[in-house]
Formats: sequence, structure tokens, C-alpha cells
Amino acid sequence: MKTVIVPVDFSETSLNAARYAMKMLTGHYGVHMILHHVYEKTSQATEATQRLESLKEELMTIGIVKITPLAEQGSDFRAVLEKLARLHQADLIIMGITGRTSIGQTIIGSNTLKMVEQKVCPVLIIPPDCTYSDVKNVLLTSSFKNISDSTPFVPIKKVLKPFHPGLHIMNVDSEHYIAITEEYQAEQVKLKEMFSEFNPDFYFLSLHDIDEAINQFANDKKIDLIILIHKEQTLFSKLFVKSHTKKLAYESNIPVLAVHE
Repeated sequence: MKTVIVPVDFSETSLNAARYAMKMLTGHYGVHMILHHVYEKTSQATEATQRLESLKEELMTIGIVKITPLAEQGSDFRAVLEKLARLHQADLIIMGITGRTSIGQTIIGSNTLKMVEQKVCPVLIIPPDCTYSDVKNVLLTSSFKNISDSTPFVPIKKVLKPFHPGLHIMNVDSEHYIAITEEYQAEQVKLKEMFSEFNPDFYFLSLHDIDEAINQFANDKKIDLIILIHKEQTLFSKLFVKSHTKKLAYESNIPVLAVHE
């Protein structure tokens, strides 16, 4: 990873995400973190800049990462953030799941899941009260269908590579019992080749409650990061429709990396 954007609205949730990001990125040479705030009124510019500088100073007591504070004026938070991410070819955006600005505007929380839809880059969603722990075990959910076209392995590997975690790849089928057919085996081989450097383990579960299945598995395997691939009309679209990703992040208290296929 080279460029990571951390939007803040100075709510405790967004500040917690910034602290998480600092601990996560410390020790990874060459990473540039952009601490980003969007304000609406020109009169707010000075305060926004000062608060970002103060936050930078706090974060520098936590770890060592190159940080650029950036306050921008704009009325459309998502449009400003998307433009910034494309301009800098960001590898990752790290955001809290809820948040309100000091001037009463709902920004971070209402836009976190919407940013996933922009297909700019992966979004790491940090649950409230989540504290950083080393990324040792990662859970990737997969449909085991059309793997070559539906698995964005390049951005996923870019995020995971600095941590060298163990990778657990899981399929949950809520419709029927999963038979490990030749087709599934062939797709499994493709996934194993894609993520060979992480020596992945594979799991097939048949449960009606997808959220519960993922939460239970995450607890049992001491998962530090959950990766969900966002696509339409599949298992994963269910997880990303409003409440599901939020529910998963809240109940598991584990960061969720949302990646578009």
C-alpha cells in the first residue's frame, strides 16, 4: 500500500478509526496517510485545519507514518472524497461506521457504506470501540463461482501483503446443503493459486443466517479482519445492503474490508 485516506469528522467514531489506522500502518515503509476533512462554509476553514493539525500531533504519539492533513471545502462529502481518492490513486480508505461532525452534520456514518458503492478503492470499515490488534487471521467470504472474474485479488493482496496473515476462505450457502462438486473443487484450486502466498484454508458452511455464520466463525478462528466482496444479486449483496454490513461490524466488532469485484 502507498496511499491511504482516513476521513474524519471529529466524532469519536472517526477519531477511533484514525487511531486504528495509525497503529495499523505504523512500521510499513512508504505508506502515506491523508487525514481528510470536508467542511461546508469558508468560515470553518481555519478551525478545520487547526483541528486536523492537532489530530496529526496526537497520532504521531501513537506511531510513525507520513501524514498529510487536508481540509477541503465542499457540500458533497462523497464527491469530494471520491475525487481525492481517484486523484491520489488511493489503495485504501479507512472509515468508522458511524459519526457526526462537531457542527451537527452527519457525514462519516451515513456515507461509509455509500463509499463502497463508488467502486473507487477498498474501504476498511472500523466498528465503534474497535481497538487495533495485529492482523494475523483474515476471513474472506467467497461464492466459489466464476472466481477468475469475480474475485478482485489484486487490491485484496495489496492490503494483506504487509501483514502476512493466515487466510481463511469460507462459503456460506443459505439455500441448500453444499456438495463439494468438481466445479467447486476447480474454483477452489483457482483461489488457492490466487492467494498461494497466504496458504489459505477452505471452509463450506450451510446455514440460514449468514451474519451469524460469519460471526461464529470469526470468533472461533480469532479473525482480525473480514473481507467481503461486493457484487450484485449474490450472497454478498445481502451482506452489503444497509443493515447487514453495519450489523456484522457492530456484532463482531471486527473491521470489515469491503472490496468491489
